[in-house]
Amino acid sequence: MNILGLVLFALILGVALKKLGPEGEELIRFFSAFNEATMVIVSWIMWYVPIGIMFLVGSKIVEMGNIVLLVTSLGKYIIASILGHIIHGGIVLPLIYFAFTRKNPFTFLLGLITPFATAFATSSSSATLPTMIKCIEENNGVDKRISRFILPIGATVNMDGAAIFQCMAAVFIAQMNNSELNAGQIFTILVTATASSVGAAGIPAGGVLTIAIILEAIGLPTNDLSLILAVDWIVDRTTTVVNVEGDALGAGILHHLNQKEVAKNQQELNDVYVEAVPNCKSEEETSPLVMHRDQTSKPTSMAVPESKESVL
Repeated sequence: MNILGLVLFALILGVALKKLGPEGEELIRFFSAFNEATMVIVSWIMWYVPIGIMFLVGSKIVEMGNIVLLVTSLGKYIIASILGHIIHGGIVLPLIYFAFTRKNPFTFLLGLITPFATAFATSSSSATLPTMIKCIEENNGVDKRISRFILPIGATVNMDGAAIFQCMAAVFIAQMNNSELNAGQIFTILVTATASSVGAAGIPAGGVLTIAIILEAIGLPTNDLSLILAVDWIVDRTTTVVNVEGDALGAGILHHLNQKEVAKNQQELNDVYVEAVPNCKSEEETSPLVMHRDQTSKPTSMAVPESKESVL
């Protein structure tokens, strides 16, 4: 299957339907309904996943001669995935926030302990969204117009942790099959993981289904997905935490830039002023036929005009 071609065609078709305006809304509604129906079917399948995983993993254990090697490989995969999430969430994302705002990112993240705990417990970005909106507005003071626009989009589109997890899973499956990846396949994994993570659902184990797209793109069998599903309940928790953290820091950066722009515009308005200067000549000259005569009395050393007479 030409997976990259399908992804590119889907992106171009979406842009074209948006350009059509009202004429393209019918097809957009069809795809939206089709997506919702697919999610319902996936939710039905998820109820039978534990039983299915048990038999799939059992068959994989029977096929392999060295069980210790399988357990060791899964342990290394789990540690590598969690370590990648720690590096990205604890170093890369805070550095990006600091580069834009020049503020301490960990002070910002300290007010989001509750959403992070919710993300770790539920493994769902969508379930964490209400708690995240409440905490980021009340604890960090982010404008609600920004938080309620950025966070829902981020919960659907921004999947940093899922992209890392999918790349790790693809490399792990390649090593399990003794397949050496070349530079082109690695680049394909990066591009496909980034594109497929955007379309991943914000539900538990939502990113596992998109790994099949990556495996098809690089020519690896999808049978080993059962091993990923067996340990996904561990890795998916840190994946969701990184996804939620990226959304929160993005909202914080946009809030800082918005405040900076507002302060700049306010300063420009304060610098603009008009000083009114009285026009003395307009009072003295009214008509060429009118002559003004000042009758002044000088009780003091300063001359003060008291009255004016106009004589034709």
